[in-house]
Order: sequence, then structure tokens, then C-alpha cells
Amino acid sequence: MKTMHYSPAQSATTVTNFMGTAFLLALLGGFLSDAVCTTYVAYLISAFVEFMGLVILTIQARSSSLMPAQCDKGAPGCLPVGGSKKAMLFVGLYLTALGVGGIKGSLPPHGAEQFDEDTPRGRKGRSTFFNYYVFCLSCGALVAVTFGVWVEDNMGWQWGFGISTVAILLSIPVFLAGSGRYRSKVPTGSPLTTIAKVLLAAASARSRGSGTQNGASNGAVIDRAPSPTGSTDMKEYYGNKESCEAVEPSQELKALNRAVQCQPRHRALACSVQEVEDVKIVLMVLPIFLATIMLNCCLAQLSTFSVEQAATMDTRVGGLKVPPASLPVFPVTFIILLAPIYDHVIVPLARRVTGTEMGITHLQRIGTGLVLSIVAMAVAAVVEVKRKKVATDAGMVDSTAGTPPLPITFFWIAFQYLFLGSADLFTLAGLLEFFFSEAPPRMRSLATSLSWASLALGYYMSSVLVAVVNSATGRGGHQPWLEGAKDNLNRYHLERFYWLMCVLSALNYVFFLVLAIRYKYRNAGVIKG
Repeated sequence: MKTMHYSPAQSATTVTNFMGTAFLLALLGGFLSDAVCTTYVAYLISAFVEFMGLVILTIQARSSSLMPAQCDKGAPGCLPVGGSKKAMLFVGLYLTALGVGGIKGSLPPHGAEQFDEDTPRGRKGRSTFFNYYVFCLSCGALVAVTFGVWVEDNMGWQWGFGISTVAILLSIPVFLAGSGRYRSKVPTGSPLTTIAKVLLAAASARSRGSGTQNGASNGAVIDRAPSPTGSTDMKEYYGNKESCEAVEPSQELKALNRAVQCQPRHRALACSVQEVEDVKIVLMVLPIFLATIMLNCCLAQLSTFSVEQAATMDTRVGGLKVPPASLPVFPVTFIILLAPIYDHVIVPLARRVTGTEMGITHLQRIGTGLVLSIVAMAVAAVVEVKRKKVATDAGMVDSTAGTPPLPITFFWIAFQYLFLGSADLFTLAGLLEFFFSEAPPRMRSLATSLSWASLALGYYMSSVLVAVVNSATGRGGHQPWLEGAKDNLNRYHLERFYWLMCVLSALNYVFFLVLAIRYKYRNAGVIKG
């Protein structure tokens, strides 16, 4: 807003688009890890790409000739960045996004691959890994929104970007230090090819007439259970490939069974039961993935409108003035505190109460995060009503940047941050483990990347919602909810937007609840003969 002269709405859209792209590109990182190279190699390539993007941003921030001239925002001729300067900004941003996406698509599955999933100890260790992965992300974010923001505000953006550049560069030798101990899954080809083959085979297969299975059957049928406890890799039950392929497919998504029960139109479309079951698993987790997008749309508000709200409020803590960009310190601090408590207190207690290995299932954990997001949006709406009332009572509705802040402490904003931070911990760690443990081994990196894709679509959905809400509410000469005179946030109807998010989140939770009740875990079932 200050350096590139964007309006609040333009700034919010730019941030959400960047974040969305970074998370969506995790799918590319996951795909490459499954199909082309190991997670080890994918991480190293991605870290170098992110390094190059940060170098470009550092160079631009260091040279005033590569940025728009300083001017008073809103004054004639004070236009947003454009031309080659804008191109350089976005090249740097999106190279960084590409690197971030590749790291997020390769590093979580790489860590999870180090555990033996065939033992209870290995599965518990993997669960702890995902909790502490989110914990470490929050530790990095804590440094970024405190020390990093202080450096940017007091020493300049070039120092903030420079520190980030050095940090990602140093991460590479740290990662390489464990090379002699890593276990890596060998890529087995494109998982998308398998999915496409099964779908095409099921859609185009010719009936054999009798409807019998292609091959001899031993009467064994895959079964699934409502709670995860173990593994159902069919090769654990059958000692060789031939007997494994003779297993009858499950009854879920029966239409796909045609891929093995009917004559394929071309021998290239011939499928095994294992391939059909793998594709079924992917299709069954996709609705769960879709049900988490709304929560991440709520999370997008943490880095956009919530920061802009706080910028109008009193951010002093004693003699210290806290930059609005440091507000994410609230959710990340809460995650840092809650993650160890969850892993070492809540989960062991739940295991004793339920008598199960997991204690709390993946979907129960995700559902808890969805409920917290509903509460967070309701709290955000109430806080915004109070903030605007204070502005009205103090006669400061039309106050602009540079004027004294509203006589209300920014700690009110902390409440929505705490609820959304808790929702992020429950949902993100739950999603990472859910997708990794449920997905077929040959598709695990791509499936785990769905957790980040959900974040991406949530950020994009936030941008779309802002545009749709402004379009719908601005008809008939009315003032749009998220626009105001001179981009004054006090003239926005942000509280109405938050209430809308609350209602949409509640409806989304009902959708998720239906899915969760019906879902049967792959890694909890047994093979019945």
C-alpha cells in the first residue's frame, strides 16, 4: 500500500493471489515428487528457485529507480506501480511462489517417509512429525512477523528481503546434512496417468455379458472402517502379485469396477484391482478436500482485512508501538503453545479414553478446525462493530493515515486471530496426515499437496468473494460493502462481510459433517475372505 501505492482492496487481492499461487503450486511439487524425482531432489530444486525469486525482490527493494516515486497516496499523479517495475515485482514474487510451492509439495511427504507405517510406533511418530511440522512453520512465522517486520519498518524492505534470502540459502546445507540417513520413495510414474487410465477404462469398457470378473476370484473383498488403526496394503495379506490382483474390488464407487470386471477397449487400458482401488481412494478424499476450502478462505482474512483493521487502532503496548503487519504473532504464538500440548497431553488422553491408536481421528480434528473458524468469523464481525462504534463516538470516521489511531486497543483483533490460529493447527496438521495416510503410496506426495491446494483455493475464493460481494451490494447506487470514500475502512461494511463468511462457514460445516459420517478409512479396514 505504501511502497507500490495500491488501495486496500487491491493490496488484499494481490496478497491473496500471491499466497494462493504459492500454495497451489504445491501440487506441482507433489506431482514431480511422485512421478519424476524424489522428494529429496524436489526440495533442493524448489529451495534454489525460491532463493532466485528473493534475490530479485531484494535488488528491487534496494534500488529506488526500480520502484515508483514516493508520493502522497490519493494525490493526483500518485498511481500504482506499472510497466517494467511492476513486471520485476511480479517476477520476483511468483518465482518465490514457485519455490514455496515446490517446498510445500515435497518436504512434508519427505519427512513422513522416514517413519515405518507398518508399526504403531512408526504411525504415532508420523503423527507427531506433522504436528511439529506445523509447529516449526509457526516458529518461522513468529520470527518473520516480529524481527522481520521490525527490520522492514526500521531499516527498509531491502533488509527484510535480504534476511529471507540468506535464510533460504542456509536451509539448503541444513537439509543436506541429513542426506546419509534419509529414506526416499522411488518415483513410480505419473499418478495422473493411473487416474486417467482407470476412469477411461471404466467409462469405455465393453461388458463381457456375464458380468464376471476379469480373472479368477478368490472371494476376498476389501473392507474399510470408520476409524484409522492400521494398514490395508493388499500385499500385506497376499504374498505375491498374482494373488493380490485376484482380489475383488470394493463396493464403494462401483461404477469404477467396470475397469477390471469388463473387457477393456484397448490393452493399454487394462487395469489391476490395486489401480482401481487407488483411484477410488483419491476420489473419496476429494470431497473432504473441497469442504476445507471455506476455512482457508477465512484464514485469508488474517493477512488482509484484519491487518487493515488493526492499522486504524491503537497498537501501543507500553512504550512499544507494534506494526500492524506483526499481528499474526497472535495465531502463530498460540499454535506454538498448543501444538506440544495437543501432541503430548490431549492425544494421549484421548487414546486412553477411546482405546484407539489415534485417539482423535483425522476427520474429527479437521472438523474441530472448521467449528473454530465459524466462531472466529462471528467474533471478527462483533469486533468490527465495536471498532466502528468507537470511530463514530470519537468523531473519527473519516480519519486518514497519519492521523491519531482510534481510541481502542488492537488486542480486540487478537480474539479472531486466536480462534483462526487454533483452526489452522487442527485443520492443517490433520489434513496433511489424513491425505498422506489415506493416499496410495505411489500418489502420496500429490495427495499431501492437496492440503496446500485447499489453502490456495481459499485465498483465491477470498478474492472472488470480495469482488462478488462488492458487485452484488453496489447495485442500484448503493455503496458496496468493501469500498468507501478515499478507501477509508471506517466507511466499509466489513462486519457484514464477516457475518456472511460466518454463515457460509456454518453451511460448509454441515456439508463436511455429512461427508465425515459416511467416510470409511482406507488404512483402517481389513480384507475379508
